[in-house]
Amino acid sequence: MGAARIVDSHIHCGVRHVDLPYQEIEPLLRRAGITDACMFAPVEDIYDRDDPDFTDTDDWRRTRRMANRYLLQLAAEGEPVFPYLFVWNDFAVDELRHPYRGIKWHRHSYEPEYHYDDPRCARMIAEITKRRLPVVLEESFDNTLRFVERLAPEAVIVIPHLGALNGSYHALERAGIWRRENVYADSALASLAEIRHFLEHYGPEKLLFGSDYPFGSPSQELHKIRRMQLAPAEFDKVVAGNILALVENVATPG
Repeated sequence: MGAARIVDSHIHCGVRHVDLPYQEIEPLLRRAGITDACMFAPVEDIYDRDDPDFTDTDDWRRTRRMANRYLLQLAAEGEPVFPYLFVWNDFAVDELRHPYRGIKWHRHSYEPEYHYDDPRCARMIAEITKRRLPVVLEESFDNTLRFVERLAPEAVIVIPHLGALNGSYHALERAGIWRRENVYADSALASLAEIRHFLEHYGPEKLLFGSDYPFGSPSQELHKIRRMQLAPAEFDKVVAGNILALVENVATPG
């Protein structure tokens, strides 16, 4: 089964605190037949994930900006990359003046917390929603519900790993998250059973192929989608059409 384009919607790429340069990722994608990738900075370039009392500093803000803009530079040089802005507690809304194609919003329950009550957070979410930037949201279960239902009810949301790190696939299903029109899922590191269940109950229009490199192998994760034995049109939606529709619908900075 082939497709004119295959987009990996979940790749970590950066060169600040970790060694994940694009030059080493590109051959892996090419060998897998993947033509494009949505890329985010690694968490280690955004905050100190091992310090629950982490306090932001000017040095961290500079590192964060450089990590995000590394991806912008790849796209500006013509690489087939859709750069995502990794948002943290400085809620740098001015960064949205640059042509990012999506948002990474990420923390685990044992990591420093987002300051959701900061007025800058509401301004950032409002601008993200206005721009129709897809938000790859990886948060605790309670904060996922808070974000989707209360803070950003009209934003485009992509929940990675079919919710495995957002409380679990079935917890989100019981909460009605997958039924929401604005919520998508990516397949990165998800089980075959959950991928199949999602496709059967929510349709191929809501699923995005992703690998979560370096934690997952692009070729192996793509093989899981091939094992679903989808009709060609449905396969094309999952591996390219759905994510391209989202990133191509982003409003350009004004």
